[in-house]
Amino acid sequence: MGIYDKYVLPKILNMVMQTPDLTKLRAALVPMAKGRVLEIGIGSGLNLPFYDKQVKVTGVDPSAELQVYARDLARDHAIDVEFVTDTAEALASENNFFDTAVVTWSLCTIPNATDTLLEVHRVLKPGGKLIFVEHGRAPDAHVVKWQDRLNPTWRKITGGCNLNREPDQSLIDTGFTIDHLDQGYLRGPRWATYNYRGVAQPNK
Repeated sequence: MGIYDKYVLPKILNMVMQTPDLTKLRAALVPMAKGRVLEIGIGSGLNLPFYDKQVKVTGVDPSAELQVYARDLARDHAIDVEFVTDTAEALASENNFFDTAVVTWSLCTIPNATDTLLEVHRVLKPGGKLIFVEHGRAPDAHVVKWQDRLNPTWRKITGGCNLNREPDQSLIDTGFTIDHLDQGYLRGPRWATYNYRGVAQPNK
């Protein structure tokens, strides 16, 4: 890991991910989490202020640098969090352990999103729910053209983020049923702001 990825990028990500549009989506969806919660890609902890105080969160993220911010937020908002720096593709948790999983703007960056979702499926209880907010492939051909064209460079400067993944299809392919899905552009460049958000359940 170079100096940029280790010291500069975490500061940039923590700042960029606090825009009003993203914060509004966190505020709408994260409070739905209940019980034992698995958060994939907890990052700098920007979801933590929106959790119910009764939840117990296991936050997975490979970036120890981002988790420094998250630990401060967990303390400030009195949220019970266990921080894990393992990869999301191979979780240490037992089967059917969590009531809720939360993933926000992380499936775009995880090297193997399929393995990650299969692991989330494994550790969620029957009847559990996955709350997700992700950006990805747009429905408009001219926007997709730019997403595909820009993606190789974008990945290099954003720590591996992909512009053109399809999180809804990934959920279906890994054994989830999507109960609710909203889609649309947020403010900003259209090649980077097509958003998917909703709730899914594992098929058990």
